[in-house]
Amino acid sequence: MAQLTEVRFHGRGGQGAKTAGYILAVAAAEEGWNINAFPEYGAERRGAPMKSYVRISDAPIRLRSGVRHPNIVAVLDDTLLATENVTEGMTESSILIVNTDQTPDEIRAQLANPNVTVYVVNATQVAMDTIGRPIPNTPMLGAMVKAADLVPLESLKHAVVARLGGKLSQAAIESNYAALDRAYEEVHT
Repeated sequence: MAQLTEVRFHGRGGQGAKTAGYILAVAAAEEGWNINAFPEYGAERRGAPMKSYVRISDAPIRLRSGVRHPNIVAVLDDTLLATENVTEGMTESSILIVNTDQTPDEIRAQLANPNVTVYVVNATQVAMDTIGRPIPNTPMLGAMVKAADLVPLESLKHAVVARLGGKLSQAAIESNYAALDRAYEEVHT
């Protein structure tokens, strides 16, 4: 039977959830996995809730629907906990990673399914300190790699260059590496 890992990102337009999904997919492909990644959003506007999906498998992936039963969910904006059921489809073995300054217990108290494993990291603060902008996508990937052990951190760094190298300066790439490393160290349950 094929090993399939499904990841769902919840964010707001402009926070980089779509880019995070693509970076994770590129890193997984670099490791030899089959991947599929795509966003889902309604009206394209900054600040609107949106989702991004990634599937990683050792077999070809034929599913083209949104991720309904995620193994991992990353929430890039903790205000979405009040308006979205971010734990929909999750089981007790699923991992939830939230960008927040709250504790895991405070987050768990807000969830429709409090039985998932909760990790927290203040990805926005990490991004401000390392990148200089409040875009939490790269730090959330660093936290995800630590929490879920999906791909090596070095593969994520290669994927940042592959996906963003033509858009960002070398200094910006280095600051994204710093964001990955710091969130990897700071994520906790």
